[in-house]
Amino acid sequence: MRLFDLTGRVAVVTGGNGGIGLGMARGLAAAGATIVVAGRNREKNAAAIAELKKLDSTALAVEVDVTDQRSCGEMVAAAVERFGRLDILINNAGTNIRKQPEEYTLEEWHTVLETNLTSAFTCSRAAYPEMCKSGGGKIINIGSMFSIFGGAFAVPYASSKGGIVQLTKGLAVAWAKDNIQVNAILPGWIDTELTRRAREQVQGLHDDVLRRTPAGRWGVIEDMAGAAVFLAGRGSDFVTGTAIPVDGGFAAMG
Repeated sequence: MRLFDLTGRVAVVTGGNGGIGLGMARGLAAAGATIVVAGRNREKNAAAIAELKKLDSTALAVEVDVTDQRSCGEMVAAAVERFGRLDILINNAGTNIRKQPEEYTLEEWHTVLETNLTSAFTCSRAAYPEMCKSGGGKIINIGSMFSIFGGAFAVPYASSKGGIVQLTKGLAVAWAKDNIQVNAILPGWIDTELTRRAREQVQGLHDDVLRRTPAGRWGVIEDMAGAAVFLAGRGSDFVTGTAIPVDGGFAAMG
């Protein structure tokens, strides 16, 4: 049994058209998986598909609004209609609004929670019956260092990412009987468009991250691929309900 071979597996990656989502999609594609890139931006979706096809991967782009239940269902249906099955779901789509807690509107709070947390539940629920038909599956939820640490400038984001860990545990326990493993990845400070904006908005963030990270650098999107392939493949068949930091030692630093 080849523990990290994903040949014949079909993976949906929400927010897979850029940043860490694309980094994980590349890793799955290199391991042999068929990739469904799900994102709101048609042009970014097309660019991601072109990049994945350079890896000789079969890939499909689907436009999705992860805050809309019907759209999430249509995303899963499109994957199954095109490829006949769904084996892997990576709930990666997310957003952030950086303010002090007292400055948020309730609408902004709901936007972050619905995009980051509720969408992971909605997409997982849509994928569940299709994974059952295939005899099992893998769900990978993307958390954050803010799943375990507080952030004065990101209270809704941190709340949503803390919720991701508990959602992961709950689904793992509920769906173990169906041979569906549910785990989370907690990225550290990865160099993406989102974190570049954070560095512009939060004074001293770049140097603070470097001081706190034992590896002495910011992560790159390629750093996400290995954990995604592990959690998507047979090598993790007895791993469920976990949250794995991919952070250069950030969480381990006292």
